[in-house]
Amino acid sequence: MRRLADFGVDILIEDVMKKYALVGTGGRAGLYISAIGGTWRNNARMVAFCDTNQTRMNYANTLLQKEGAEPVSTWKAAQFEEMIRETRPDIVIVTTMDRTHDDYIVRALHAGCDVITEKPMTIDEKRALRILDAIEETGHTVRVAFNYRYAPHHSKVRELLMQGAIGNVTSVHFEWLLNTEHGADYFRRWHREKRNSGGLLVHKSTHHFDLMNFWLASYPERVYAEGSLQFYGKENAEKRGVTQFYPRAHGHAEAKDDPFALNMADNPQLKALYLDAEYEDNYFRDQSVFSDGITIEDTMSVLVKYQNNVQLTYSLNAYLPWEGLNVVFNGTEGRLEMKIVEKSYVNAGGKRENEGSLEQCDITVFPMFAEPWKAEFNLGEGGHGGGDNAMLADLFGEPGNDPLQRAADHRAGAMSILTGIAGNISMQQQRPVNFKEFELVSRLAKR
Repeated sequence: MRRLADFGVDILIEDVMKKYALVGTGGRAGLYISAIGGTWRNNARMVAFCDTNQTRMNYANTLLQKEGAEPVSTWKAAQFEEMIRETRPDIVIVTTMDRTHDDYIVRALHAGCDVITEKPMTIDEKRALRILDAIEETGHTVRVAFNYRYAPHHSKVRELLMQGAIGNVTSVHFEWLLNTEHGADYFRRWHREKRNSGGLLVHKSTHHFDLMNFWLASYPERVYAEGSLQFYGKENAEKRGVTQFYPRAHGHAEAKDDPFALNMADNPQLKALYLDAEYEDNYFRDQSVFSDGITIEDTMSVLVKYQNNVQLTYSLNAYLPWEGLNVVFNGTEGRLEMKIVEKSYVNAGGKRENEGSLEQCDITVFPMFAEPWKAEFNLGEGGHGGGDNAMLADLFGEPGNDPLQRAADHRAGAMSILTGIAGNISMQQQRPVNFKEFELVSRLAKR
């Protein structure tokens, strides 16, 4: 073991590293495994994996070993507290199914750990209040992994708005396009049931609503939403004349020529993570996007009024020909436009650095009485337009000052999901939803 001899300190470097346990060893876990086992091995050490599925935990250990790290102990979900007592992590990383985030976050906090959680922090207000209670009771912290904040182009927008490039922002139009590869993937997996994910307005749009809060330095005041399932699902396929259906791709000849089918057998990572693990929990990663049982929407429109009087029109569609976004900021001194085209991908279906990487990114400022100009910025390398690597450096690297304040705590996690939660209520009850209706908002305001 190396010692801090150069500093006259006789302790093991391993003793001053932060220790991490990870719960939920599915597709997103690989991001943290490679960071801790590889890039940031001198700052962080993985000590345990926890999951309901032993096959996936075994695969997580193979990923850790590929980075040159030693395999760690594995623990079933029922052994979560025992794992913490035995391995004594400083921080627990939560990458489980969305509806279970709050359970592991609360248990980790009460066991004496800080938490890093994947987005969304949780899926409804009741669960968010549980997390807030646990934070207040224990004094431990929760970080939410909003990688999009760290992407250079998104950071550039925040910088330009902070500098007053278009004066005071008055309105925003934000459309996010999910294509027929990535977008369809939400309708194959556990996300397809709203009880698991909160629907795409919570699971996916929490990224976008967090960016809005981040960009505008404000929070929503009122939300109205419309949404429905118009493309995916068996009934919609029948309306388009489809007559052949299958429950899942694997083992069904009808899926062979379907561009919406996911063939896990030919993808080593998907096979190891899911197909080889099915015998333990009967979780099928490759369900047909045109089967019954889908309870989330694929077509959504949201109108949001912010506390600083900005008006947002937002849309999310999950079956479009290309992937990316158009966002437009109108201000008292001009207009800012950003267009992004992302490379298509399937979660955990390829190289991690390709997930959300960019094919095109342009930011143009249109001053009210001057010529338009292109904003200059360095394109980030790696997944999500460079956001993944920059976020990991912030989580596991040396602490430093960030003038853009991109680190997201539980407050940011809560306020981002509340827009989607309000949207779900609005769609269900066909009415505008005021944020003052949420106990969580008043609780956070008192802190």
